[in-house]
Amino acid sequence: MRGSGPEDGQHSTSDSGERPRPWLRVFASLALFGFLIGLMIGRLLQPAELRLGQVEVVEGGLQLWFNEEPAPRAGHFAGAYVLRVETLGREQQGQLRLHGRAVNWRLQRERRELVLRLVAARPLRGEWHAEEVDGRWRLRVSLAEQ
Repeated sequence: MRGSGPEDGQHSTSDSGERPRPWLRVFASLALFGFLIGLMIGRLLQPAELRLGQVEVVEGGLQLWFNEEPAPRAGHFAGAYVLRVETLGREQQGQLRLHGRAVNWRLQRERRELVLRLVAARPLRGEWHAEEVDGRWRLRVSLAEQ
């Protein structure tokens, strides 16, 4: 039977290595806690995402309402007027009248953008103008035939 007497100058109950130090666990826990708090604060201070609220048909074009200022990119493709906005929103479609003629419009999602396409029997020319109205942003798209 083994006693508690010294073996090779050490007591039999002691490990051959050093005592475990809890500082590594404490520092790792503090670092993880700080990281999680930083993520929560960053999420609170993050600006609101651009979101399309509604689309209205108006005389000679469309009005698109956003919660933040939009940054659209416009272009023409084969007689159609195309407007791209990096925003959240749902796909929609409809029709408007321009000088008594039908113009079809469609909002479609392409990756992170909503693409507004306006197509008529004749080639279209378009312009857009954004302004803030009562805390929301209105993007007015005005159309004309070429």
